[in-house]
Amino acid sequence: MAFATALGRVNRQLERLLNGVLLLLLAGFIVLIVYQIVSRNLGFLPRLYWTEEMSRFAFQWMIMLGTAIGVLHADHFVLEAFPHGSRLDRVTRVIRDVACLTVGLIFIVFGQAFALSGFNRIASASQLPMVVTYSTFFVSGVLIALFSLQRLLLTMGQGVDAMERELNTPSKIDELGDAPPTQTLDSPKTTDSPETRS
Repeated sequence: MAFATALGRVNRQLERLLNGVLLLLLAGFIVLIVYQIVSRNLGFLPRLYWTEEMSRFAFQWMIMLGTAIGVLHADHFVLEAFPHGSRLDRVTRVIRDVACLTVGLIFIVFGQAFALSGFNRIASASQLPMVVTYSTFFVSGVLIALFSLQRLLLTMGQGVDAMERELNTPSKIDELGDAPPTQTLDSPKTTDSPETRS
């Protein structure tokens, strides 16, 4: 499907962008936390109270953007109730992606109003409008919906197994299951000693 191919290209670019944004957020988060710790112990450094708010905002964005990438590669927690590869197992894996799409749409619908309410509120220390943090649900919802839709379109076009081979993060357990059985060493053959030969 042309739409699925185009969506896949868009999502690949979005994932690259998200990886860069997450790296910057993580670096900023670490710097802010380290400064807070150091400034508490070194009296000559000023106590910047806005660093606590900014680190919290960075942490919230990391969680929500990381969640979206986790949906794309099925890195979230999954409970397998049926034998791997069975029909019921495939059905539940499709239901999982439908559920993620539904959650993404819920985040979009309710997150939009939540984000807009942030324009009327200001963070006490950093003086940033709260839309900076309130919009995390809306943005995450858009990304989750796009990534879940890609998974579902690939499932319809190629099947669940092909979709998961293309998008899922490889699982060490699955790799062990696909590995050939290990060879066992046979016990050494006993040879008759010259004395026992007749």
